Amino acid sequence: MKIRVAILDNDVNYLSRISDVFHTKYAERIELYSFTDCETAVEALASTRIHVFLASDLFDVECARLPEKCGFAYFVESGGIEMIRGRKAVCKFQKADVIYQQILSIYSDCSEGISGTGFRETDGKRIAFLSPVGGSGSSTMAAACALHFARQGKKVFYLNLEKFGSADLFFSGDGSFNLSDVIFALKNKKANMETRLESCMKLDEGGVAFFSHPKVALDAMELRADEIRRLLIGLQTVDDYEYIVLDMDFAIDADMLELYSMMQSIVMVGDGSEISNWKISRAYQTFFVLEQVMDTILTDHIVTIYNRFNSTYCKLISGDGPQNIGGAPRYRNVSVRQMVRQLSSMEMFDHIV
Repeated sequence: MKIRVAILDNDVNYLSRISDVFHTKYAERIELYSFTDCETAVEALASTRIHVFLASDLFDVECARLPEKCGFAYFVESGGIEMIRGRKAVCKFQKADVIYQQILSIYSDCSEGISGTGFRETDGKRIAFLSPVGGSGSSTMAAACALHFARQGKKVFYLNLEKFGSADLFFSGDGSFNLSDVIFALKNKKANMETRLESCMKLDEGGVAFFSHPKVALDAMELRADEIRRLLIGLQTVDDYEYIVLDMDFAIDADMLELYSMMQSIVMVGDGSEISNWKISRAYQTFFVLEQVMDTILTDHIVTIYNRFNSTYCKLISGDGPQNIGGAPRYRNVSVRQMVRQLSSMEMFDHIV
């Protein structure tokens, strides 16, 4: 279904330019109407069944006349303004992609529902990166894995669910929303989830889609397992991602075990040191015991990757343990993003699933 958007502005040239851009880039998603007269625009809202109405702040719109299900925001010329006259504000002079995301956000607030009810057999692969070893570089490996598959032309979403993590360390893209907006929608349950997710997504130049980190870390701490499941279903509904790469804190409790059971692969990252190998072995043994109690399969999906491996001081885990699919050396004098791009070329990621 197309979202019907009406824009009211007295700048005819601007209306022409934005109409051309939206027709070119979003013809399948947006049906755009433009007006220069406030009374004509307001009268057309109901008959045209407009979903989102954007009006220049030069017009004093009588909001009581707007249809109940019509989302509304003022179009302003200055960035950084969030509200005007008690209504949301959208800057008109910014990238069309950002305006499009804000339109989706407004629309999601006045519509309800999520069409997806569960995972389908045709859904993409879900890969969780985690580690019982602090500072092992599991986030770097997760980001590199996402970029690896994106460079193969796959549709990839990188989802950082760490309490103090940030996708923005590895990727960048246009947009004004972040994971906090997604979490609010998950808990609110009234917004249209697919549209909200699409409005919050950013796309890195390498082809990886992601959410920016939440405004405060406490927001991420409030996510429950059932909400994360709804989020994964919603992502799959918005776009048929071939890979969803999750970057997660390590935990073993009932909620997290339910999430782990949704994964096609669980990647534990270590560095091959004695203490790292000991912790990963203990974690693997714990998973083995729990899967017997829960009557589920976990250990068959667990693999290990060694990061910053030094053959002089580091060793592979011996005996019964998770399958090792590869490792990476220590990189020096490079930024985090440079490191991710170097790691993304490694073939070991192809052996995860």
